[in-house]
Amino acid sequence: MNTFNLKTTFELVFRQCVFIIINIYALSKLLGGQFYMKGKLPDEIASTTLGEASGFSLAWTFMGHSYFYILFVGLFQLLGAWFLLWNKTKLIGILILLPIMVNIIIFDIIFLDVYPALANAIIVLLMLFLIILFNKEIIKNTVAKLTNFQSKKNISTKKRLITFGITILIITLIFAFDSFIEYWLGASKEKIIE
Repeated sequence: MNTFNLKTTFELVFRQCVFIIINIYALSKLLGGQFYMKGKLPDEIASTTLGEASGFSLAWTFMGHSYFYILFVGLFQLLGAWFLLWNKTKLIGILILLPIMVNIIIFDIIFLDVYPALANAIIVLLMLFLIILFNKEIIKNTVAKLTNFQSKKNISTKKRLITFGITILIITLIFAFDSFIEYWLGASKEKIIE
């Protein structure tokens, strides 16, 4: 006999709400309705100097400058949202959507003064956290399985220090190589200019 489970019902409702909201935003991005797309700036934005532009105008123009970036974010929003529909993939959907939503909220707080969009993003983030809360046992068991691969033997302090020293050496070599390439390319550009 099926019994009504309030927790399961609310989890499914939250997953479906996030699915619908994220799909609306993702499709809006992909269809060119969310940002000021390169080459399609509104006249009042196109005629405004950078110094006079509002944070919103600058942000919307910057975000719309690269369709590849919009495509990247929009497709990952869709992917995460669709993963929420199935029990087996819902946690993957949350892992995809959490950093996107945190980025949107930080972006909205810093650059935009569009409070309904910020409120909407916060509500979506809270629903994602509630879905995580409803699945805390599954997450706890999964993390336990993933972290249970550790070796039973202890690693000596000497071996840890040696590996740490090698790590520092490799990082130093990488930065030295990076600096060399940067200097070499910079010197090459100067010769071309002369």
